[in-house]
Amino acid sequence: ILKSGTTQAGVKATVSHTGVLASADTAYGAAFKRSGVIRANTFESLFDYASALSMQPLPKGHNVFIITNAGGPGIMAADAVEEAGMNVVEIEAQTDNLLNPQLSSQTTTANPIHVLGDIDPTGYGNAVKSALGDPRVDSILVVLTPSTMAKPAETAKAIVPSMDGVKPVVAVFMGCRNLTVSRKELIEAGLPCYESPERAVEALRGMVEYGAWKQRPPRSVTRFKVNRRRVERILSRRQRTGMLQLGEVKGKDVLGAYGFHVPEGALASSAEEAIEIAERIGFPVAMKIVSPDIVHKSDLGGVFLNVSNPEAVEDSYDLMTLKIHKKVPEARIQGVYVEKMAVKGLEVIVGMTRDPQFGPMLMFGLGGIFVEVMKDVTFHLAPITEQEAIQMLKSTKSYAMLQGRRGQDGVDISAIASGLQRISQLTTDFPQILELDINPFIVGDFGSEPVVADARMTLAPLPEKK
Repeated sequence: ILKSGTTQAGVKATVSHTGVLASADTAYGAAFKRSGVIRANTFESLFDYASALSMQPLPKGHNVFIITNAGGPGIMAADAVEEAGMNVVEIEAQTDNLLNPQLSSQTTTANPIHVLGDIDPTGYGNAVKSALGDPRVDSILVVLTPSTMAKPAETAKAIVPSMDGVKPVVAVFMGCRNLTVSRKELIEAGLPCYESPERAVEALRGMVEYGAWKQRPPRSVTRFKVNRRRVERILSRRQRTGMLQLGEVKGKDVLGAYGFHVPEGALASSAEEAIEIAERIGFPVAMKIVSPDIVHKSDLGGVFLNVSNPEAVEDSYDLMTLKIHKKVPEARIQGVYVEKMAVKGLEVIVGMTRDPQFGPMLMFGLGGIFVEVMKDVTFHLAPITEQEAIQMLKSTKSYAMLQGRRGQDGVDISAIASGLQRISQLTTDFPQILELDINPFIVGDFGSEPVVADARMTLAPLPEKK
């Protein structure tokens, strides 16, 4: 599908990070992903996808083998393959042995295969045929650049018979007008041919994406044991009183009822009460201002972390309330929330915004105060399966951080996926929840329980009585 309207003319009034980062077009993208729709961003890519999908079989996986007669275009193709989320595959030794006799002595069988300009055109065809027989290879990309030694027409005729109809072959014949006839011959023979590696790889990416969607396992949505009645009471009371913004305290009550781990804590209305709470739950503690008029607490100095003794609790309480009164004098201060300090871990954000057409739309991304700056987030429509939740994580740039890099341990990916599934269940159970943020959602190593460090929700008003 080629869909226009990718920008937002105006941003609705919203308080959640998830709502700010979402848009109507984001919802369409999530719906397309769920439905197996390949989205084209230009007319050119629309027809590129159509050519590949109509002419070649779908690949069974992400492994691409590249055959080229020029180093530069071959490297361009390899870069494009990796950037598109596919693999430049290493062939088996048996395939390597089959390829070697067919190529010049100066030619390497490393992927991309760089055949020399004076190779007989049948070498291209034999290379394609040999590579297609390798079980590691899912698709072939053939790149030909014009040169004094290249024979485009003969090469095209040699490639066509080598196709097996099981694995896709996509061609790139780069450059001048005298390749027009060769490109036409390939297309008429059912082999899509493009003018640049980037266009060919993008078409191949669409095939891989659609192939993966076709091979997806049957959807099975997990239903967790939860305290639904408690959530019903909380939300009903808030809607009746018109208090539609649930801050950290009530937000955590709701999430705790749906199986999220919430640190022990309580609301203090004085410094003395804050000290009592801190001593009861144990040091160190986190202290956060509670006000229906303040959304981003940390921006205003409304969060103190690792408060480690009674004197520090008293000082933090007084300093925090003083700062807020100075910066936001009109804010209604309900107190300071004192809770057990969460263990260290990676901060991510999980959330939901409700689209008027497609319903609850889940979000995942790298969390903390810079989430709206980094914008490394992904969306998926609810309800969601475990596999779809894990795929959400994999589709972000921060997935490498989740796996662990440069001596840092990875985090429990399945625990994040479980959190997304619980939000999915909560927001499908309660359509009156319009927006939800858990930020940060602190995740640790495998087997540890993620912690809800902060949360908020927005509810829909009760419908007016007629």
